[in-house]
Amino acid sequence: MGANTERDQDGSGLDRYWRRRVWTLAGVLGAVGLLAWTCQGGTGGAGEDEPGRDVGAAERTSAPPPSAMPTVTVTTTTTPAPEQADGGPCDRDDLVVNMSAARNVYAGAERPEFRVTVVSTGEGSCAFDTGSLEVRITSGADRVWSSAKCRKGAAPKATLRRGIPYVDDVVWDRRRDCKGTVRARPGTYVATLKGARAKKEIFALR
Repeated sequence: MGANTERDQDGSGLDRYWRRRVWTLAGVLGAVGLLAWTCQGGTGGAGEDEPGRDVGAAERTSAPPPSAMPTVTVTTTTTPAPEQADGGPCDRDDLVVNMSAARNVYAGAERPEFRVTVVSTGEGSCAFDTGSLEVRITSGADRVWSSAKCRKGAAPKATLRRGIPYVDDVVWDRRRDCKGTVRARPGTYVATLKGARAKKEIFALR
């Protein structure tokens, strides 16, 4: 046997070596594939079963729907203010009194005229004493005339209803005395409504 026989023997040894390597590699790849298939199948089964278990658990652990809350109604009762008895005396705090003059200058025989209005803001109706209305005419410190002193007869009672004014027109005949004949001289005078927060009226006689 020569050189060729040695090469054949060497070549046969190399072939057997590579065949063993190929079979070993194939076995490893097969084992890896089997392991991958097993894991995928197990995970898939668990994935398929898991939703069923979750749904069942959710159904078992879900809380019952809350019952409807009762409705609470709060009722507020307001006690109305007592109305003033009809025919009772008027409360001065419920009265709004004003006075206005017909004009600012009176010439010749013209008589100064003043309109007094009284309005009640109270509930119901009340009795008002018109005698409490007094128009005074003054000139400086000189008290010239008073409607209360020159009133004829007793002052009547007036029934006031809320928002409906009582009107009284007071006329001064220019005399200094109710029964005298002395007339007031031309000049500047002031008309004041006694006992009320009414605006004073300043006027002149010509």
